Amino acid sequence: MHLPAPDAHQCIIGVAIALPDRDAAKVRAVRAAAGDPLAQVVPPHITLLPPTAVDVDRLGDITEHLARVAARTAPFTVHLQDVGTFRPISPVVFLSLSQGVAECDCLQGSVRDQDGPLARPLSFPFHPHVTLAHEVDDAGLDNAAGAGAELDIAFTASSLHLYRFSAEGTWEIISTSSFTAAPLPVAG
Repeated sequence: MHLPAPDAHQCIIGVAIALPDRDAAKVRAVRAAAGDPLAQVVPPHITLLPPTAVDVDRLGDITEHLARVAARTAPFTVHLQDVGTFRPISPVVFLSLSQGVAECDCLQGSVRDQDGPLARPLSFPFHPHVTLAHEVDDAGLDNAAGAGAELDIAFTASSLHLYRFSAEGTWEIISTSSFTAAPLPVAG
């Protein structure tokens, strides 16, 4: 996991959609079996904003911004079922979204809005996914890919979480913003 180096007045945050507990446990088991040391440290999630150093005194503005973004977002279905990899660029195996990609893309764009407190460029193009193994050897990545092929996870994304990286090396939820917009009517 690549973390930025914060200044003395900064902290590291991330914004994500968390998996429901029952599904998170399945992903954690795959990560642990692959030998991923972050299996119990990083909550299974879909990243909307990667680890980012921010001024601590901006956390209130950031929380308010995320609440506004969530208020404009309707709950949506996420379906995870296909295994992918970023190899050889990065030693990562993941579950891809077969449903919810467009909604996640729109959401991450709103989180990083040019006029908001989290405006920043991305190091890589946005690709919503749930990590199954990260920075383990090839055998561990292959193990995660095999076990991940057995997973078929669907849930309703209904909120986003603001995480803060703690001094203990864990990610803690410091705010949750629920999606409260009404779904768009289906044409028909």
